[in-house]
Amino acid sequence: MTSWIKRLTAAVFASCLTLLAACGGGDSDDHSDVVALARSNPDLSVLAEAIDAAGLTTTLQGSGPFTVFAPTNQAFTNVLAELKLTKEQLFADKPLLTAVLTYHVVSGDIASSAVPLGRPITTLQKGYFKAEASGNTLQLTDGRNRLSKVTTANVDASNGVVHVIDKVLLPADKTVVGTAVALSTSATPEFTLLVEALTAADLVTTLSGAGPFTVFAPTDAAFSALLTELNISKEELFADKALLTSVLTYHVVPGLVLKAQVPVGSPIATVEGDTFTVTASLAINDQRARSAKITGTDVLASNGVIHVIDKVILPAP
Repeated sequence: MTSWIKRLTAAVFASCLTLLAACGGGDSDDHSDVVALARSNPDLSVLAEAIDAAGLTTTLQGSGPFTVFAPTNQAFTNVLAELKLTKEQLFADKPLLTAVLTYHVVSGDIASSAVPLGRPITTLQKGYFKAEASGNTLQLTDGRNRLSKVTTANVDASNGVVHVIDKVLLPADKTVVGTAVALSTSATPEFTLLVEALTAADLVTTLSGAGPFTVFAPTDAAFSALLTELNISKEELFADKALLTSVLTYHVVPGLVLKAQVPVGSPIATVEGDTFTVTASLAINDQRARSAKITGTDVLASNGVIHVIDKVILPAP
C-alpha cells in the first residue's frame, strides 16, 4: 500500500511539474501590457492617470504592438510649469491631452537599438520627432525642437515596449512660416528679411499649407549680401514679384527631408523647378555656380523642416 501511494504521489508531482512548465514557458507570458507597466511603476503614475483621463486605456491595452516613450512624473511636473497649466487643466483639455499622449506612441515593437536615427519618426498623433545618439544615450527632438533623453530603455510589454524619457514631448504647433516668424522675433533674430520676402511674394499661405516642405532658409545676413551682389535695394527686389517668387521657391524642396536624408551629389528638385546639389560637407551648389553653406539643420515644424543657410541660392537666369 505504501509503495502504491508513493508511485501515485510521484506521478501527480510529475504531472504538476509538466503543467507548470507549460504554463510558465517564455518570458513574454509574464509581461504586462504597456498600460499595466505604467500603473505598476510609481515613477510613471501621472502617465497612467493621463492615459485614463484621455480615454486611451483600451487602445493601449490592445494587441498593438506599440512603442511608448513614457515621460516620468517629474517630466509631467516640468511640462505643466512650461505650459503654465495645472494637472487638472491639462487632463480636462482632452484634445490637447490626447494629442500629447499619442505623440509618445509609435506603431511597432521598436527596441532602442532599432530606433531610426536622424529620420522622422511618425507617431500615432501623425506628427513626427527625431532621434539621435548622444554618446550611449538616445536623444529625442520633438516638434517644438525641445530635447528629451531616454533614461531607461527596452522595458518589454506583452503588446510592445516602453522607453522611459525625462521630458514630455510636444507636437509641433507652428508651420515652417510660423517657425521662421518666431525666429525672426527672437532675442537674436535671423529670418526677418525671409519673412518679409515671403509676405511680399504672397507665399505665406502656400507655405502654411499641409506640405510637407523642406525650406533652406537664408539668414538676414545672407539677404543683405544678395542685395549687394545684385546691386539692388530690398524694395526693388520685393517689387519684382516674379524674380522674388523664383528665388524663394528655389529654396523649397517638396517633402520632409532631414539632414540625414539629404542626397549628396545628386540633383535636388525644388518647387521652382530648377535643381541644386549638396556636397558631403553640406555646401549647396546652385545653378549659377555659387555656393552656400548649411549652418543649421533639422528645425522641425508642423508641416516640414527648416535648414539654415548662409547665402541666398539662385536658380538659372
